[in-house]
Amino acid sequence: MSRMAVWLRRALWLPLLLAAYLLTAASWAWLNADALLKQVSAESRTLLTERQTAILLRVEDPNFLTHSGLSVAKGQGLATISSALARDLFLYGERLDGAAGALQSLYRVVFNCCKRIDLGRDVMALVVDAKLSKAQQLALYAGSVYMGTHDGAQVQGLPDAALRYVDKPLAQLNEQEFIGLVAMIKAPNQYHPSKAPVEHARRAARIAALVAGQCQPDGWLDTSFDSCER
Repeated sequence: MSRMAVWLRRALWLPLLLAAYLLTAASWAWLNADALLKQVSAESRTLLTERQTAILLRVEDPNFLTHSGLSVAKGQGLATISSALARDLFLYGERLDGAAGALQSLYRVVFNCCKRIDLGRDVMALVVDAKLSKAQQLALYAGSVYMGTHDGAQVQGLPDAALRYVDKPLAQLNEQEFIGLVAMIKAPNQYHPSKAPVEHARRAARIAALVAGQCQPDGWLDTSFDSCER
C-alpha cells in the first residue's frame, strides 16, 4: 500500500472519530440534562429589564432569541449564552458518578485543553437550548455569569455585581452603569472598574457606541469592537 493510500485511510478516520465524539457528547448531555439542570426552576424569569436585556444581547449574543444554541453573528465570537451555560452546567456543575461522571471528566479535560474551540461544548449548547426556554437561559446566565473579584471574593451574576461595583440593585442602574457591568463580561479582571479603570472605561465607551448604533462589529470574531473607538 502506497504512503498516499495510508495517509488517505488515516485521514478518513478523523471525521469519523470526531462525529463519534460529538454524538457521544450530545447523547451524554441529553441523558444527564435533567440532573444537571435541576437548579433551574420552571418559573425562572429574567432578572433584567427589557432595556438591559437588549443591551446584554447586543453585546454578548445578538442572535440569542432566534438561534438554537449556536450562532455566527457579527461580534458573536466563539461562544453564545447557551454554550456558556453548557460549559458551566455540564462541565463545571454538579459532579456525576459512574460512567456518566467519567465522561464528564473527559469532556472537562477536552475543554480545558481546547478552551475556545470545543465542539463538544457546542453540541451541549444545543441540548441546553432544547431543554431550557430563552427566558430560563437568560435568567440563569444573568444570575451566574462570572464578574471578577471584589475585596478578595468572587462576584457571580449581574445582581451581585451591581451591588458590589455600583452599590445599587440591578433594576436601579442607569444605562451607563449597566453598560459598565456588561463591559466586564468579556474578561472581568482585565476590564475591572477598579483594577483596570482605563481599560474598563475604554471598553464601556465602545459598547455604548455599539448600543447606540454608531458602529458595527468588524466580523464574527470582533468582540473587542475596535471600530467603536471614539
